[in-house]
Amino acid sequence: MTDKTVNALGTFLRDRRARLDPAALGFPGERRRTPGLRREEVAQRSNISPTWYTWLEQGRGGAPSADVLNRIARGLMLTEAEREHLYMLALGHPPKAQYAAADGVTPRLQRLLDAFEFSPAIVKTATWDVVAWNRAAALVLTDYGKLPPQERNVLRLIFSNARVRRAQDDWASTARFVVGAFRADAARAGAMTEVTQLVEELRALSPEFEAFWRDHDINVPGGGMKRLHHPTLGLLELEYSGFAVEGRPDLGMIVYNPATPEDAARMRALIAQAPGANAAPDT
Repeated sequence: MTDKTVNALGTFLRDRRARLDPAALGFPGERRRTPGLRREEVAQRSNISPTWYTWLEQGRGGAPSADVLNRIARGLMLTEAEREHLYMLALGHPPKAQYAAADGVTPRLQRLLDAFEFSPAIVKTATWDVVAWNRAAALVLTDYGKLPPQERNVLRLIFSNARVRRAQDDWASTARFVVGAFRADAARAGAMTEVTQLVEELRALSPEFEAFWRDHDINVPGGGMKRLHHPTLGLLELEYSGFAVEGRPDLGMIVYNPATPEDAARMRALIAQAPGANAAPDT
């Protein structure tokens, strides 16, 4: 670590321990010369040596291990963003991805989806479970609300739902791309263990999935074109773009837009005239 990095790390650690309330964490509440926890109290909460913690704040003793940084992050009650910053200061790289299953989206994010009145939009996890969608997505792509939660997975729909398969203009190319993008997302999020059951299920169910999975292709789903056979509108061309959800590395948002004025007019008419969000069957 350079002197500049060391100073930045020590400053960050001192600042974060100064923000903690000793009494709320069970430490004596006698008068203190400085606010927050003492170094030995942080060390106690982090289950590390007080000397080692002191050296870290002073820039001595070399680079800490990931285990030590994780203990300090817990001891200082750091947020995930603060833990990542701690790693960057101490080691020069973010922590290894640790996947945690999403438990839904915030009302703010749902309102953002709903603001795309004529553009289908979904939010999916790193394991490609769809956890939120707007009315346009339900009408043009899939009405996910009609599916059991365990069935709201893009891979499961592509490989085990005949209706969805028929809707793809070039199913083989779409399916191959989805498998490569799914593999990249799951690996990036540290979720390969979590997807084992789904992968084994699809390998047993679909020879095509088995072949695509064995190819080990990696794709980045940043954006592209989708051709979809809609049961009411016929063939649609949609442009799609993928976006990261700030502060939620487990989530990604995909927004679809009609590629031509004709497609836009047909989609707008369908969405404007539909009585509710329970119309479209295909993704």
